[in-house]
Amino acid sequence: MKHLLATLVVLTLFISCKNKEEEKVEPAKEETVDYVAKNDKEINDYIAKNNLKAQKTESGLYYVINEPGTGTQPTATSNVTVAYKGSFLDGTVFDQSGPEGISFGLDQVVKGWTEGIPLLKTGGSGILLIPSQLGYGNDTMGPIPGGSALIFEVKLISVN
Repeated sequence: MKHLLATLVVLTLFISCKNKEEEKVEPAKEETVDYVAKNDKEINDYIAKNNLKAQKTESGLYYVINEPGTGTQPTATSNVTVAYKGSFLDGTVFDQSGPEGISFGLDQVVKGWTEGIPLLKTGGSGILLIPSQLGYGNDTMGPIPGGSALIFEVKLISVN
């Protein structure tokens, strides 16, 4: 009887230890924020506050055409020269070019630019309101915090 009791105690301890091992919980994963809905609301609030007549593309890019331009219209793979000012929705400027602009391939920039710049023709200008999924995503990039919606005032100087 003593052996049976000892065996039961050992078996109980073995089973309870095994259950505890199975119950181990993985460390909490970092919470990921869905910025799509958040950015959409922020951009719509900005549009309303600033009385803009913005249009929205299927991808979620908002844009305002101030001047459509009259020259060549770029494609998503064109090399272009653009003068721009980039800011956050609160108006803080994080980057800007000189009036002469900078040249780059539209296939080498954020998706919002690849989609938005071809809405203009040479000489055209507008505003691109870019949600994070078309900008830098959830990752912090230099002065731009992850999940940021961005505003770019752009002027298409030339299609190179």
